[in-house]
Amino acid sequence: MLLSKGQCVVTKGFWNSEEGQCGVVQGPWGEEHLLEEENMGLAVHKNSEPVIASEAFGRLNELVKQAGGCVAIDGGFATQLERHGADINDSLWSALCLITMPELIRKVHREYLEAGARIISTASYQATIQGFQSKGFSKEEGETFLRRSVEIACQERDLFWEEHQQQVQEQNVGLGKVQRALVAASIGSYGAYLADGSEYSGDYGPNMTIEKLKDFHRGRLLVLANAGADLLALETIPCKLETQALIELLTDEDVPIPAWISFNSKDGTNVVKGDSFDECVGLADKCKKIVAVGINCTPPRFIHDLICTVRKATLKPIVVYPNSGEQYDPSIKQWVESTGVSDTDFVSYVSEWRDAGAQLIGGCCRTTPTTIQAISNVLHENLHLHTTM
Repeated sequence: MLLSKGQCVVTKGFWNSEEGQCGVVQGPWGEEHLLEEENMGLAVHKNSEPVIASEAFGRLNELVKQAGGCVAIDGGFATQLERHGADINDSLWSALCLITMPELIRKVHREYLEAGARIISTASYQATIQGFQSKGFSKEEGETFLRRSVEIACQERDLFWEEHQQQVQEQNVGLGKVQRALVAASIGSYGAYLADGSEYSGDYGPNMTIEKLKDFHRGRLLVLANAGADLLALETIPCKLETQALIELLTDEDVPIPAWISFNSKDGTNVVKGDSFDECVGLADKCKKIVAVGINCTPPRFIHDLICTVRKATLKPIVVYPNSGEQYDPSIKQWVESTGVSDTDFVSYVSEWRDAGAQLIGGCCRTTPTTIQAISNVLHENLHLHTTM
């Protein structure tokens, strides 16, 4: 856990809100967070140093620290592939390009890095060994495609960083606002593999068990965890059952890199299956392998209240990357246009999310490098404002 009892400083008094009493606390890097009254007892000792659970988490902590407490992450990957003309109407979705268009994956990573993303996710969200086998590939070939997703992201990240350092040397200036990005190996839910929209319902049928979910995730998770990524991104988790399965798997297999886990919601209160959001977060809070918890592929209008829910259940860093607010129609496997918000409207939420406690902010489906550039700009403006006050 990044923050534990006594690691925050109360910087402002309580204020009334519709949800109850809240306070504002200051984290170890000077960032401010809203904290519900029942957790204010965690914020009592001034000037305490943060406790780092393991040196394996150091790169993420240092990245957030260098950024002043909040980092931009990347946005919708499949969305950008499609904007470049990729036809990914397939059960593998964006992972199809690992087979057919790996250079386009590299291009999209570069676009997000140039837009200011300091964590990029691999093109493996819907990539599974079982999925590749259904296309006629062997287990070994499927594992190769998974490793390829990490290799491409790491190579492009390293090349971008080398070019930036070279530019700094040539211009004889400091590193400025650019930090070396991290690579998160994306792991979608079981519902994503089914490719029937069930990651937006969490309905896996009456016979699904924790052990079946662990067996499904194990092979892919171990390949990606040992492929060179900095962390795992367990994404769009729709139910408590799958949350428990992934947490047990991380611990049972003693996965060598940290992970974040993010849930999706369609009502701003529960995960999409209907399970309690705070109960799912509470499970993640107890897992030492998980270093950040949050929300993804959820409409922007729900994010602030969900951040407050997350903060009540954990003091781990919060990651948020909403979708555009558009609705997904599983019957036609398409997002319904004109049901979401514009980039301008999306970005108008960013300062609010940061002030509520989010430390990693990006976008999910239907967001683009333009969205991430705008998020990055807002975060840098906020940092400049705080450092000049």
